[in-house]
Amino acid sequence: MTDPLAAEARRLRVEEQLSVAEIRARLGIGRDRVYTLLRGVPPPERTRRPRARDDDRAEAVRLRAAGRSVNQIAEQLGVAKSTAYQWVRHLPLDPDEATAERRRAHSKAMTDARWSAYRESRDAAQAAEHARAAGAVGGLGERDLLLLGAAIYWCEGAKSKPWRRPVTVQFVNSDPGLLALFLRFLDVCGVERAVPTYRVSIHESADAEAAVRWWAQRLRLPADRFRRTVLKRHNPTTVRRNTGDTYHGCLVITVPRSRALYWRIEGMISELFRIADEDRAQEGDP
Repeated sequence: MTDPLAAEARRLRVEEQLSVAEIRARLGIGRDRVYTLLRGVPPPERTRRPRARDDDRAEAVRLRAAGRSVNQIAEQLGVAKSTAYQWVRHLPLDPDEATAERRRAHSKAMTDARWSAYRESRDAAQAAEHARAAGAVGGLGERDLLLLGAAIYWCEGAKSKPWRRPVTVQFVNSDPGLLALFLRFLDVCGVERAVPTYRVSIHESADAEAAVRWWAQRLRLPADRFRRTVLKRHNPTTVRRNTGDTYHGCLVITVPRSRALYWRIEGMISELFRIADEDRAQEGDP
């Protein structure tokens, strides 16, 4: 059964070429109701809003083809830069790649010149801060190495769980400096470098044998203590920055029969946590 209201709304639209506002006034119904009744009926040509910027858009395209920048187009046409960009973003500035490359080089040179003084000041401030911080470190005594080693192990090493009580001391990292600190910690604990086993974990797309040689030389580790390398599957769709000659994977240090050593680490960490809580309580924290 045909809705008489819908039929009338459509007749007014098609035969009398009325706008939505005029149909609303004629039928006494709301705007949303009119749109529902007219679904699928195209509006009359007279009600279409003219696109006032069509001429400007065409002129922007012409200017772009002539080699003008977005800023120049916006200034000449009296529009916002964002508007000018929307009109011409599908067009390259320079069809000639050599000209485009010269423009990019010029832009980079201008940017570098603008920021060079800031970068020099920043680098000088960074170097000065590094020097001050290095002076505060001084030497590393046995106690320092014990506390440092326990702390970095608790951050990066394998730990006991309620469902997995037996623990072997195992430390994994890709930073040679952090690994060197941990090895110094093992030295202080009486674990010589010929005792642990070492294993490289690296992506299969890298040179695994070269990575093993690099770690052995960098940390002065016995080559015969290295176990078979673990190769991680390479996903070509993943964008990775850790590639090239500077990528050496992670080194896994495993100390055999190290339950007592783990308990020692656990005890130091527990005492550090107790001291931290005690200091907080003395300061009046809740």
